Amino acid sequence: MQTQNHPAIEAFSDCKFCSIISKAAGEDPIGTAGTVDHWLIMELPQPWTEKVFTEDPKIASFLKIIKKLIIKQGIKLRPLLITPDKTYSQPNEVRVMYYRRPQIQFAAFAKQEYILPEPKSAPLIQEILQKIGGKPNNLEQYKQYLQLTDHIREIMICTHGNVDAACSRFGYPLYKKIRDEYAIQGDPSTNSTPELRVWRCSHFGGHRFAPTLIDMPTGQYWGHLTEDKMKQLLQRRGDIIELKNNYRGWSGLSKFEQIAERELLQKYGWNWLTYQRSGRTLRKGGLIGIKRFIYPIARFIPLKLIQFLLDQWTDKATWAEVEIEFSASAQTSSSTYRARVEEDKSVMTASQSPKPDKTIKLQLLPQYSVHQLID
Repeated sequence: MQTQNHPAIEAFSDCKFCSIISKAAGEDPIGTAGTVDHWLIMELPQPWTEKVFTEDPKIASFLKIIKKLIIKQGIKLRPLLITPDKTYSQPNEVRVMYYRRPQIQFAAFAKQEYILPEPKSAPLIQEILQKIGGKPNNLEQYKQYLQLTDHIREIMICTHGNVDAACSRFGYPLYKKIRDEYAIQGDPSTNSTPELRVWRCSHFGGHRFAPTLIDMPTGQYWGHLTEDKMKQLLQRRGDIIELKNNYRGWSGLSKFEQIAERELLQKYGWNWLTYQRSGRTLRKGGLIGIKRFIYPIARFIPLKLIQFLLDQWTDKATWAEVEIEFSASAQTSSSTYRARVEEDKSVMTASQSPKPDKTIKLQLLPQYSVHQLID
């Protein structure tokens, strides 16, 4: 395996932002998107300090349930906070969005959006969590608060500076650019569209790729975006290969599947985002220690929790064989690509920005590429 040492890294020893280090190192962000089946998104005014998550009884109780769903049931659930917007949001009311994977092979997450009085928001979220956990729920009583917003594209940009300074330093300017020029509802003199909204959101991983965003309802993660790349992404025009090094992956797939899926995104272009697709990891290799012996047996155990934990446990595999199945529409037959993904080099980067009185910490991280793609 080749180690890539970029000469510019030495000059950044006093750097305060991990994303600058990552970009200078030429780090490829692919395979870093979270794998998600359920999204729970809630409006909450900033600041989002650590105390909010530990001392606010409502938030703390939600997080406790969410952790149980993830750790004890293996449910792939991603909670997010969004800042209320002066135009989109309504006084004394709270917006709650719930996205879910509609089926195994899909192109976009199914959405339910509620706007309701603040006192009713906590009970609603409890009911959504009950549903996610497969328990009886009373979501029907909240039907009157449902919004008809399935057609709206929601851009979630991390600006959570309390978690990492890079996200506020680079995320907020990108958010403001999109908000002021592309997501101004009702102004025909701008590039805006009523079918686009942009939100400041809480941390979702990958500070070092700031500015980083999630594009919903399709669920792609993007990072290291410039104004030009952001414009191309919002308009979905031009050669998508130009965005290769900005693509973190699709949240409908796991790490190694995401790496293979990028090859197909480049092959089929923007239309790929409308294709129904799914992925499957056939096997992994290059594991060390006891993992070499447990993985070949455990991967056949048909329990969601076991497979969830096993995927996390074998995240450092040096190669994997995966399948991507897809169809252009629900009416067409499926096609399948098989790919072998291999670790081929490593880069010296920084996973997080330092605290004000600390220096940045560098670490060596593996980089992967597709060595075979067979249809």
